[in-house]
Amino acid sequence: MKGFLSRVFNRQMPSAAPEVPQVAPLRPDRPFVAIGDLHGRADLLLEIDRLIAVRCPGWPVVLLGDYVDRGAQSREVLELLMSVSPEGTPPVICLMGNHERMLLDFLDAPERAGPQWLRNGGLQVLASFSVAPPRGGSDAAAFGDLRDRLADAMGAEMIAWLGARPLIWRSGNVWVVHAGADPDLPMAEQPGDVLLWGHPEFGRKPRADGQWVIHGHTIVEVPQARAGRIAVDTGAYATGRLSAAMISPDGVGFLQTGTG
Repeated sequence: MKGFLSRVFNRQMPSAAPEVPQVAPLRPDRPFVAIGDLHGRADLLLEIDRLIAVRCPGWPVVLLGDYVDRGAQSREVLELLMSVSPEGTPPVICLMGNHERMLLDFLDAPERAGPQWLRNGGLQVLASFSVAPPRGGSDAAAFGDLRDRLADAMGAEMIAWLGARPLIWRSGNVWVVHAGADPDLPMAEQPGDVLLWGHPEFGRKPRADGQWVIHGHTIVEVPQARAGRIAVDTGAYATGRLSAAMISPDGVGFLQTGTG
């Protein structure tokens, strides 16, 4: 005699759900601080510097890029960052963001790259350097003239400093990038455009290699750490909330401006 559940057991049972990779503990070589996207807010950079001096003095500091565009103080941000050094005490590492890349692309190829850069905050950069918008339309001559005037205002040293920004920084199993990473590729093999612009699977698929990735680029309401990813871009240029992650073997803590 068959029991009343026999027809259930005789059916093909669903396969087990795929395993979700376990998130490894944070294992930086030493504690450090990672600061999110600035976008022309020198005032917030100075404010978070004061918070870091109180909460974690002497820790290395890594900035995640997007220093320019959108906010009104791009020039001031760049001048402040150029005054610090990765060999200083504490060391300060400034990564490149996609907005630095757009600015450099404009300086290299003004007619091709100019329209996109201007649509994404370039006008605020021009204003911060006291450079008037394009004269006489948007043809090659107008963009070439604009490039020359901005390059003169920035100076060769600042342009060279921007072009020398690294795309990635590592401490133990913690990697710091601007935008994201391909979860299926080793961190040391990530393409530059992925580090600058992100990857469609980055926010959806956890890494399976025990590595953590700190990033900006994508605005979040509050800084967060989940599934091996630490997001610290809280839209500082618009919200007044510049966020930083304090990374140590004990875990992740956050600092934020404009919270009292």
